[in-house]
Amino acid sequence: MTVIDVHTHMFTTQWLELLKKEGGQYNIQTRPDGQQEIFRGNTPVVLPQKGHFDWALRIKHMDEAGVDVSVVSLTCPNVYWGGEEVSCRAAAEANDNVAQAQGKYPDRIRWFASLPWEYPQRAIEELNRSCVQGAVGVMVLANVAGKSLTDPMFAPIWAEIDKRSLPVLVHPTDPPGVDLMDMAKFDLSWSVGFMFDTTLAITRMIFEGFFDQYPNMKVIASHGGGTLPYLVGRFEKGDEVELPSRRQMKRKPADYLRHIYYDSITYDVRSLKYLIEIVGPEHVMFGTDWPHWVHDTKGAFTNTARLPEAQMQAVRSGNAVRVFGF
Repeated sequence: MTVIDVHTHMFTTQWLELLKKEGGQYNIQTRPDGQQEIFRGNTPVVLPQKGHFDWALRIKHMDEAGVDVSVVSLTCPNVYWGGEEVSCRAAAEANDNVAQAQGKYPDRIRWFASLPWEYPQRAIEELNRSCVQGAVGVMVLANVAGKSLTDPMFAPIWAEIDKRSLPVLVHPTDPPGVDLMDMAKFDLSWSVGFMFDTTLAITRMIFEGFFDQYPNMKVIASHGGGTLPYLVGRFEKGDEVELPSRRQMKRKPADYLRHIYYDSITYDVRSLKYLIEIVGPEHVMFGTDWPHWVHDTKGAFTNTARLPEAQMQAVRSGNAVRVFGF
């Protein structure tokens, strides 16, 4: 059976050096175990691993695990730092890296483009350039330097993505206020903050009528959608009591939850089965988060193997083939 992993990441040495030099509040700190980690202020963001920089190691891991195709993206903090020129340089560096890798491994690598979202015209230019180079979608963090994804400044970018009917991986980062909520301890910014970030971003999209405005958008909510599936009842009740004059969406909240897509990164088969129960097996795709310290390649295979055969096939490859047009 073909396996397509829609949630994997890659850095470049040049991107990391640029972040160290021009990253502003982003900095490198040493963990108690000696590993170098990227922080925003004193909040942990991401822990670079050897696999983030080594394409040969990635292909070896894919071969050993049984992954046929990886859809690769930059992860947080992406390119939302350093000002316009630095942000554009960082995006071009990341996109060129994966484009070159796809050229070297044409049957194994696909990729999401990173864009300098804070500079819409430059972002559209980079989107166009990336699509020419082979990008199959776009990756965006759930907040862009603190701004909501539904901020009007991003409308031109969304319109271009919608026109192209591209998949968009919405990936969390540290939500605004994470330091005030004392989430730096125990990596709560990852286990709780990331889930909150994705959930809030997608919820805004639903209630603000985003998916009515951009009907061709194929949004993929990372990490099993955060807490979106669990909140379906609250969304429906909230819509039921909403003032008609304030209502912006045209359908019911659950309809939008079944309109978008999700990866399978839940770390627990019970969560995966519940996600499928809420949104349907045709809206979930295989993901591992490799090569992050918290990647779950083994769990992704184990958990999907515990699904009914038809669901397992849909999650492992069938849905991605349909969504990405592979």
